[in-house]
Amino acid sequence: MKIQVLGTGCPKCKQLVENAKKAFPEAKVEKVEDIDKILEAGVMMTPALVVDGKVVSSGKVLSPDDIKKLVK
Repeated sequence: MKIQVLGTGCPKCKQLVENAKKAFPEAKVEKVEDIDKILEAGVMMTPALVVDGKVVSSGKVLSPDDIKKLVK
């Protein structure tokens, strides 16, 4: 499983990265800060959570439990 957090580096983005790591410690969590790549993904609000290439959430910081529920 590949998890990406799209955002410019704000505290909310950093928190989502940490929550994703807590939710799935075995997964690779990548932080994407390149605005062009964020726009290519169709994301208009950050932070955004992308799992295996699919945007599953944008504009909010999900808890580790919320992330697990979305990925099931």
